[in-house]
Amino acid sequence: MQQTVLITGCSSGIGRAAAHMFLEADWRVYATARNPADIETLGERGCQIATLDVTDGDDIDRVVDRIEDESGSVSCLVNNAGFGQFGAIEDIPTSQVHRQFDVNLYGPHRLIRAVLPKMRENEAGTIINISSVAGQVSFPTGGVYAGSKAALEAMSDALRNEVAPYDIDVVIIEPGPVETAFPDRAAREFQDETKENSIADDTQQIERSGAYESLYELLTDTKLVGGGGFGAVSAERVAEDILDAASSTSPQPRYQTGATARVGVLARFVPSTWRDTLYQKLQSL
Repeated sequence: MQQTVLITGCSSGIGRAAAHMFLEADWRVYATARNPADIETLGERGCQIATLDVTDGDDIDRVVDRIEDESGSVSCLVNNAGFGQFGAIEDIPTSQVHRQFDVNLYGPHRLIRAVLPKMRENEAGTIINISSVAGQVSFPTGGVYAGSKAALEAMSDALRNEVAPYDIDVVIIEPGPVETAFPDRAAREFQDETKENSIADDTQQIERSGAYESLYELLTDTKLVGGGGFGAVSAERVAEDILDAASSTSPQPRYQTGATARVGVLARFVPSTWRDTLYQKLQSL
């Protein structure tokens, strides 16, 4: 019987690469995005496409009901949709903190609740949550994004043990820097523009206090925020780990994609005072 995967956030990057890879592996692929125009080409390739905003419960119910009507159930859910809200904690409006968690944490929670009843009935399924090395180690200007990913990981760890008796697997993918549109979006966010000229994106212009300009300049120049730069892996490389986890009868709880991710997660074992000293030295350069 053909397996069915539901992937969120397929307009570009990891989600799009994963949709292609699952399709090549002969899965029935439901590729979703907020804007249907962004995934038309995936439909032409053979994916089933659907409009899905992970912050909209009605959207989620409609798509999951459709999959269950057409394919019986969701064999694998890939919670990939998300964005990075970067900026110093003082400079980020609370409304944007809420938006970050609504997309990166509450969205996966909504989808998990929608697919679990059928997975439990079938006593089979895999839930894959796309996190980041930032879910293990936070960094200056990444506190809100890292917080959303750390919360997603904590929720995933609890869920994995809750659903284990039903033979359902829960997997966390923790990439390091990925060659996607993240760097461009992060750079735009750090630009010192008026709100009238701010971008119409998942993010709104941060309210720059002026206290952290040297930090923004350092992180933008080095591409340490948002992916890209040294040690970045391709979206296809992340998709390989996603497909591997979905296809395995005993997937690992966590996959660190790329050498930077594998080294980065070890930083959580470094004393906080050492990490703080490193960050402060970087800011003084």
